[in-house]
Amino acid sequence: MATQKKIETVQEMKDKIAKSKSIIFADYIGLKHKQLEELRKKMRAVDAEFMVTKNKLMERALGDNAPALKTVLTQATATIFSYKDEVSGLKELLKFFKAANVGKTKAGLLGITVLSEKDVSKLASIPGREVLLAHLAGQLKSPIANLHHALSWNMNKLVWALNGVKAKKTA
Repeated sequence: MATQKKIETVQEMKDKIAKSKSIIFADYIGLKHKQLEELRKKMRAVDAEFMVTKNKLMERALGDNAPALKTVLTQATATIFSYKDEVSGLKELLKFFKAANVGKTKAGLLGITVLSEKDVSKLASIPGREVLLAHLAGQLKSPIANLHHALSWNMNKLVWALNGVKAKKTA
């Protein structure tokens, strides 16, 4: 029988799922309480949230995506909800797991796409949002810089030719 607290927890998870850009499921066994608190603090810094979830309640909150993740939602599962950026929470989690030498990712959701453990590690290798935006700005600026160079090239050649003629006349 569902209790009011479980109903509220499922609703809270549904709200978090709705506003998150990506969701990562991880095995956190081996982390101590202090480490979990430190991880939660680091997640808040990158606008993500670390939550230890009950598997059955998470299945109910996932709705249509639950059957695809049924095999993942076993044993102890933590959920990372990334709100601002799809990869920032995941990168912070993996950095923390590497430093603590404990834990691993299980799977994830990117929008409505279910990610395997292998897909999650590929997602972690993508540069952050700021790096991608800087790269995009550089790519957008490149054609203008090349056009400027091409247009000024003929003028430069003319100036060099005139300087060559001037140098021959004075010599």
